Amino acid sequence: MNPGSLKRLFGLILASSLIFFSFTAPFRCLANFPRQLDMFSGQDAKLNLDMPVMGRITVSDPSIVQINGSNRYSSQFNLKEPIRLKSAHAGQTEMRVNLLGKIPFKTVKINVIPDLKVIPGGQTIGVKLKSEGIMIVGHHMVNVPGNKKVSPGEMAGIRVGDTILSINGVSVNDVSKVSGFVNTAGKTKQPLRLIVKRRGETMKVNLNPVYDEMEKNYRLGLYIRDSAAGVGTLTFYAPEQKRYGALGHVISDLDTQMPIAVGSGEIVHSIVTSISKSQNGDPGEKIANFFRESRKLGNIEKNTAFGIFGRMASVPDFGVENRAIPVALAHEVKEGPAQIYTVVNGQKVEKFDIRITKVARQDYPATKGLVIKITDPRLLEQTGGIVQGMSGSPIIQNGKIIGAVTHVFVNDPTSGYGCFIEWMLRDAGLMSRSTLSQQAG
Repeated sequence: MNPGSLKRLFGLILASSLIFFSFTAPFRCLANFPRQLDMFSGQDAKLNLDMPVMGRITVSDPSIVQINGSNRYSSQFNLKEPIRLKSAHAGQTEMRVNLLGKIPFKTVKINVIPDLKVIPGGQTIGVKLKSEGIMIVGHHMVNVPGNKKVSPGEMAGIRVGDTILSINGVSVNDVSKVSGFVNTAGKTKQPLRLIVKRRGETMKVNLNPVYDEMEKNYRLGLYIRDSAAGVGTLTFYAPEQKRYGALGHVISDLDTQMPIAVGSGEIVHSIVTSISKSQNGDPGEKIANFFRESRKLGNIEKNTAFGIFGRMASVPDFGVENRAIPVALAHEVKEGPAQIYTVVNGQKVEKFDIRITKVARQDYPATKGLVIKITDPRLLEQTGGIVQGMSGSPIIQNGKIIGAVTHVFVNDPTSGYGCFIEWMLRDAGLMSRSTLSQQAG
């Protein structure tokens, strides 16, 4: 056999071996072995390598995490057996695994977080959000002499999705204030000096208003908006920190689909009056009205990929739970039965059965961590599955809050996505790295 044929045969054998190995238990365990692990104080965890060899496991600070019940810095273990971790006080440490006691194999950074419990929500809430500035949601054509139409805003380089932060040095976030600046600039023939924000960057723009022959007024040639309102579901309330999280997904402008930067906002009581049922290809929705608007539940400080967050004085009424329950981190969530808490009539929160059909392994914040399926006959009868307004409904598994409902599958409204509660807690400021470092130090 010539050298070329031998090389091809060797490559084929190697490729076949890799394919075969990829289906073995050790390979699957290795693929799922984390580079970083978060744990709460006093929590147990188990890692599997399922490798029939002896190994040496070294932990840089055994006072933070004990390995297989040992408080030693380094010990020999059979890696065929599970690696059992027991966390103690908050802090950061590192676990190193060496094969046969000498060959460096795996390093895991372990963060032990102070124990955290929250009250699960499920209450339907009204959301009133004021943007950071004036949002540009479209271009408007202005009638000028010569039977022509122009958009001075577009000509000045302002794009849909931009936000005007200030006009002539004055901060603006109320559309009713804009017309005064426009008329003054038009009459004095002076350009408006704008500070415009685009995808996190700010720029200076000069804009000359134009007189509209039809409307007999000066115009910018822009469609603008300063607020958004709707209904959603409260996910959790942290009674010690008096902070909440809701929705499980970002609030975007209806026309531009751009996330709305928060200027101010509040959440209020809401009452569900009816349900428009979901059908294949047509997601339904909760029909709800704001209720007791003068008594706000909390403010809105952040609008992120995982929902809205802010401060709230106390947990709202009508919940399933009035006591705080444990939180499950992402690596603890399993496929199988679970429940969601949500409202389908009035204000009373109810429990409904679901099944978690897929769990994505995420080492960093990302949406769509869970795939869920509604299995409760009552909820299917009343709603047809997941409906708009249900976003934020907390997901409970084995007595722990694990995530929130976020999206419905349009072609199968009995199923949808959820996010891990861990990422919502981080955005709420309850599990930040800086907090951990301060408490550990």
